[in-house]
Amino acid sequence: MGQRLSGIRSCLHVPSRFLPQPQAPPPPVRRKIALLFAMLCIWLYMFLYSCAGSCAAAPGLLLLGSGSRAVHDPPALSTGPDGAFPRLPFQAAPATQLAAGKEKADGAVSQEEQSPEAPDSPSPISSFVTGSGSKQLPQAIIIGVKKGGTRALLEFLRVHPDVRAVGAEPHFFDRSYDKGLAWYRDLMPRTLDGQITMEKTPSYFVTREAPARISAMSKDTKLIVVVRDPVTRAISDYTQTLSKRPDIPTFESLTFKNRTAGLIDTSWSAIQIGIYAKHLEHWLRHFPIGQMLFVSGERLISDPAGELGRVQDFLGLKRIITDKHFYFNKTKGFPCLKKAEGSSKPHCLGKTKGRTHPEIDREVVQRLRDFYRPFNLKFYQMTGHDFGWD
Repeated sequence: MGQRLSGIRSCLHVPSRFLPQPQAPPPPVRRKIALLFAMLCIWLYMFLYSCAGSCAAAPGLLLLGSGSRAVHDPPALSTGPDGAFPRLPFQAAPATQLAAGKEKADGAVSQEEQSPEAPDSPSPISSFVTGSGSKQLPQAIIIGVKKGGTRALLEFLRVHPDVRAVGAEPHFFDRSYDKGLAWYRDLMPRTLDGQITMEKTPSYFVTREAPARISAMSKDTKLIVVVRDPVTRAISDYTQTLSKRPDIPTFESLTFKNRTAGLIDTSWSAIQIGIYAKHLEHWLRHFPIGQMLFVSGERLISDPAGELGRVQDFLGLKRIITDKHFYFNKTKGFPCLKKAEGSSKPHCLGKTKGRTHPEIDREVVQRLRDFYRPFNLKFYQMTGHDFGWD
């Protein structure tokens, strides 16, 4: 009987190598490393998520791989459809020395008016960090006027936490429209929910195509126009050009086609820009007057908080920018910010603002006032506001 049982036992015996072996528990060190790695990933995700808002709103923040090469690389020449470089247009010599002077005066463009290059595509890291913000087409645009106070208004507005604006003038709707809305959007800063995207390009106001182009982008775009006494504005325009090209003719000679007859030369841009009523007519064909705000350049100097209050109301913003944000700089003759955007130090506009105007013949100034008066009165009627320039 014992032999039989042993035989059965030997038949049932299976070598251990053919049986499933239980997995050995992972070493404690490997388990701890895996746990620490998982915790590090969670911590990193939470950190990046929490800082995304502040990174998107911080002015001038440089993110890895998102710097623009435009500062370092020379501009590339664009080629035509056939791959050949375009020919430079031939420019005939002006008929007279005065005409040459007018071309010089009209051709001087300030550095801030240069059309910016399209920014590089952001790197994956910068896109992840700023993922909570997005680039939007502007909901509000400061469309004019040159030498009216547009730079001051934009700098003041950027103090508001719900306003995000591109610094350089894009010049999209007058010079770069063929580059497309995607290019234009890419110029804009990232914004969070509830923030407004803005830009300013003063030459839009006098560009015939700009109203239709902006309306095609969005009929709801809010438009801001900073206007100033057209005579003072023309002298300021000339002063800026004179600082860049001291060899241009005098203001008096550029103002008239025939000084003896008192015929004003409206082809000179310094004069033409100030005919506000004429330019406004083009805008009213595409936008209702209630969608436009006209800011007084004079009041922007004498009462910046008051004008900024009107602008904030127009944009649907809470009135955050008040008297406490400004102080008057007697040297420059302009109000300055006690604390600029992203800084704890006082900030005034650059040395190119507040230049001393040359002395202009009083008779010429009076003739210009007589010339502008009927246009000013029409502009007052169109806007429903008397700016008191007469």
